[in-house]
Amino acid sequence: MDTSSHSRLFYLYLFILVWAPLPLASNRLWSMSLLIVLIFTLFGLFLYNLLREQTQLSRPLKKSWPAIALLAIATGWTSIQAIPINGLSVSPNDSLHHSLFGWTLVCFFILSLQLLNSRKRLLYLGYTLVGCGLFQAVYGSLMTLSGYEFTFFIPKDSYQGVSTGTFINRNSQAGYLVMCVSIGIGLMISTLNDEGSHNWRERGRRWLAALLSKKTILRISLLIIVAGLVMTHSRMGNTSFFASLMIIGVIGLILSRKATRGMIVLLTSLLILDIFVVGTFFGIDKVAERLQTTSVEKESRDEVALTTLEMVRLQPLTGTGAGSFYTAFPEHRSEDVGRGFYVNTHNDYLEFLSEFGVIGTLPLALLILASLGAGLYAQYKRKNKVLRGLAFGSSMSILAMLIHATVDFNLQMPANALTFIVVLALAWIAVYQKSGRKKKEVYR
Repeated sequence: MDTSSHSRLFYLYLFILVWAPLPLASNRLWSMSLLIVLIFTLFGLFLYNLLREQTQLSRPLKKSWPAIALLAIATGWTSIQAIPINGLSVSPNDSLHHSLFGWTLVCFFILSLQLLNSRKRLLYLGYTLVGCGLFQAVYGSLMTLSGYEFTFFIPKDSYQGVSTGTFINRNSQAGYLVMCVSIGIGLMISTLNDEGSHNWRERGRRWLAALLSKKTILRISLLIIVAGLVMTHSRMGNTSFFASLMIIGVIGLILSRKATRGMIVLLTSLLILDIFVVGTFFGIDKVAERLQTTSVEKESRDEVALTTLEMVRLQPLTGTGAGSFYTAFPEHRSEDVGRGFYVNTHNDYLEFLSEFGVIGTLPLALLILASLGAGLYAQYKRKNKVLRGLAFGSSMSILAMLIHATVDFNLQMPANALTFIVVLALAWIAVYQKSGRKKKEVYR
């Protein structure tokens, strides 16, 4: 049973997840600072309860220490970079800000492993993320269709005519929506019946029950989120969603060892309805047009990427310092890049390598790959439907983010980074959370 104080921590945890994407994805100094204060406060309350022996460490938290260690090592390196006297960062102040936020991500990762300790809480988390994605999709679409385009109480000065929600740009919103809809698909999978129907009467009864259940609301919500994703006109955002759905869908069918008719129908309907029905009405043709008209001549991202590679070559081990790309890039830029300023390079891999160096990037890479492996392993090993479904959603989110990171900087957005940390934690929870048969245990 949860104590009242422990429950309050969980609801504050959900509030932080809901709040993070609202103020421009927390990508302003004031909103990022507020996010840091909220998470440190929550973690402090958790430690206080722990010291007073009001709570015990969860099994996933105890077992996932290698993942926590990898994240802490990378963050610890950014703290070393932030020390002004060692010359490891060209912008120690920016490295200090990124280091502080990095430690909040470590804290939130630990809190996720601790607080998501029951079936009920995992479902609350899943529906909260779906609700956040639904709000972003509806809000962004309404702003676009109405012509009164605002972000977070601020008129949009760019990306008119496409959905951005409360985010700064469409690609960041697309990355966020993909994570939310992936977890939603995992929830849908968790509701599927493992046993096949023996006749048409039983099958019809199940379909009728499904139409009258919460599954219909969830499925409609996912359709709306996908419509919002299409309306961002983000090329790689949409590509990463459909690619990860197909890849993890096939792998999931193989790993589940019982490819039920329901799971096959669900995954097929997601592809057919979302591409042909939703896409037809909400502009998938415009996404395709953007993909077809993409050219090396019109895009400067490749020149920026080449320049960033040169930065990596000059300082491969230590990097230029976390958060220092904006400061370090002008020294290395070429005429091909143009005269514009670049706060980020459109490639998360290169940006982490250029700022963190191999020393700081390698632990992060190992963490993400290990988490993807944990999500896939949970789909193979676990029998509990909720754990298996969320493992699917986590794996799909991770793969989609890995694909999207090749041309964008989703993980540089605080709200996206925070949500991604939760996605990583879900993979480890799916592996280590107990699902015994005893009544006193939290799973059925």
